[in-house]
Order: sequence, then C-alpha cells, then structure tokens
Amino acid sequence: VLCLVMEQLTNKLPIPSLLLFLLLGMIFGIDGLFGIPFDNYEISETICSVCLIFIMFYGGFGTSFKAAKPVVVQAGLLATVGVVLTAGLTGAFVHLVLKLDWLQSLLIGSVIASTDAASVFGILRREKLNLKDNTASLLEVESGSNDPVSYMLTIVLCTLMSGTKISVFSLLLNQLIIGVVAGLVFGKIATSLLKKGIINKDGKTLFVLSVVLLTFALSSVFNGNGYLSVYLCGILMGNTRMPDKKEMVHFFDTVTNIAQMMIFFLLGLLVTPSELPEMFFPAFIVILFLTFVSRPLAVFITLLPFKASKQQIGLVSFAGLRGVASIVFAITAVLSDAVLDYNLYNLVFCIVLMSISIQGSFLPFVSNKLNMIDSNVDVSKTFND
Repeated sequence: VLCLVMEQLTNKLPIPSLLLFLLLGMIFGIDGLFGIPFDNYEISETICSVCLIFIMFYGGFGTSFKAAKPVVVQAGLLATVGVVLTAGLTGAFVHLVLKLDWLQSLLIGSVIASTDAASVFGILRREKLNLKDNTASLLEVESGSNDPVSYMLTIVLCTLMSGTKISVFSLLLNQLIIGVVAGLVFGKIATSLLKKGIINKDGKTLFVLSVVLLTFALSSVFNGNGYLSVYLCGILMGNTRMPDKKEMVHFFDTVTNIAQMMIFFLLGLLVTPSELPEMFFPAFIVILFLTFVSRPLAVFITLLPFKASKQQIGLVSFAGLRGVASIVFAITAVLSDAVLDYNLYNLVFCIVLMSISIQGSFLPFVSNKLNMIDSNVDVSKTFND
C-alpha cells in the first residue's frame, strides 16, 4: 500500500520511483524503524526471479519493433558485445584496484554489466525524453535485451568458481539456442491461437500469463536462457496484431509495475544498512570506472562502425543505469558454491543505489546538455502500448 501511495508522490519528484521503494524496504528492515529481521536469500531469489520474468517479457512486449528497426543491429551489438566488453573491462579494473583474483573480478563485472530496462523506460516516459537519432529505441532494445547475456556470464563464472568442469562454449551455445528457439516457438504458437480466436476472450490475459511462465520454465528445464526466451516471446507477441490486445497491455503494465515495486522493496528489506559503509568506497570507484570508462569504451567500440555522433555515444554511455537484474544476479552468485572475498550483494546493492540515484536523476540534464532532445518526435511512439 505504501509503495502504491509513494508512486503517486514520486511523479512530482526528480528522482526515480524505484529508489524510494528501495529506501522504504530499508526503513522496514533490520536497521530501520521497524527492525524486521530478514536475510532469506533463497526466497528472495525465487520472488525476484519470478518478478524479473514479467519485467523481461513486458520489456519485449512493450517495445515497438517498427520504431526500433533502424537501430536494432546497434542495440543487438550493445546487448551482446557491449555487455561482454563492459564486463571484461570492469573485471580487469576490479582485479587491479581491489586486488581480487580474476574469476571474482570478472564475476563482479558480469553481474553489473547489463543495464536496467525498468529504470530506462521509466525515465524516458516520465521525463518525455524525445531523443534524436532513434536513441530512445536504441536504449529501450538494449536495456530490454542485455540481461540474458549478463546472466549467462554470471552462471559461467559461478560454475567455474565452484570447481565444476564445464565446456564454456557448449554451455553458452546451449543457453542461446534453447533460449531463442523456446521464445520464438512459444510466441508463435500463442499468437496463432489468439488470432484464430481459439482462446475465450475472458481467458486471453490468463492464457498469455501462462505462456510466459511456461516459456521460461521449459527453456530453463533444458538449460536454455529463460530470460532470453520470455523477452523474445514478448517481442513477437507485442509486435503482432491480435484481438483484445489493449486488455493485455493494461494487465501486464500493472503486473510489471507491481513486480518492480516488490523487487526493490524486498531488496531494501534484505540489505543490512549498517554493513554498507565498508562497501561505499569500493562501490564508488567501481561505479565511477563503469560510468566514465568501461561503459563509454564499450559503447564507442560498438557504435563506431555505425558512424554514431559523439553526442549519441555520450548519452548512450551515461544512460547505462544498473538495476534490479544486477542485484538478482548477485543473489544468484551468493547462493552458488562460489567462494567470495567480498559481500557481493552489499557491493552490488551500493553500485545500483548510486547508479539509479545519480545517473537516473541527471539523465534528463545530460540529454539536454548534449543537445539530444528532439521536439519533433514523440518518445511514446517507441512503445507498443
């Protein structure tokens, strides 16, 4: 109830609403006013993973492929090559500065390598950031599709750190192939059934909800990337003409909104604020390097062949907000058999907190300073809903 009430208040404040949900969770937590003891990483991972399924699906469902088509190759490269470069450069920095071994360093880089779709979407919409050169669509597709790559890197490194012998190439290939096939097949079947009117009107939304869960589950059972599957399923369904689509949009918009609130409140509840000060300095230097070195370098290398302007490269670099996926992947790493010298959850929590509060708050300002605002376009047209 408090999250819903606060959401209305945040519309008048220049900070991302997700940050307030996080702080509200901390107020209820062990060091807050209510002092609720909560340190159950297992149930947190389960709840957050389920919520992330719907966030990933709606990220695809709500993105207009027609608007994104001119920049889909650039966005795809940023979501793959860009993530790998960001993870590698950040990992190398962590290894050199924080003196951790290579696997731990690369794990930290991998966990925070992807950008947060919920934060990016929310700021673009709320601030009505009509950006030049299809930059809004570029950011939307990149942030909506780069979590699976970060997840794959995290899983590979956790497996290697646990001492399990694996073929990295085979694992990644299996994740990609199964993930892509499951997403496209289930998306195609679902849209076909809906278009033919086989599903009763009153059951259509529930049917899509079931398809989303089934797509993730079966992809995961066969060691595919479930997040990639639901994102592709969302892209396919969201960009197909179907009857009664309006009701689906309203439903999943609400579900995704609740999922975001739930995740950030729960993560705030899970953290122990008294343990955070020791993580502020390492988190601060990592986010500085990530924001001003590794992310810009990855964006520059990726977009250079497309002759992107310096202003666009600068804005895309700064708009790399870290968010919920990074914290969920950090929980996954904590629950793995990987031996960690740092409290990875607290470190990533601080990084995300700084990213959302600083980058999120200054994104409209930076967009204006880089002269990337275009009054002749409408950012809402980059979304299907």
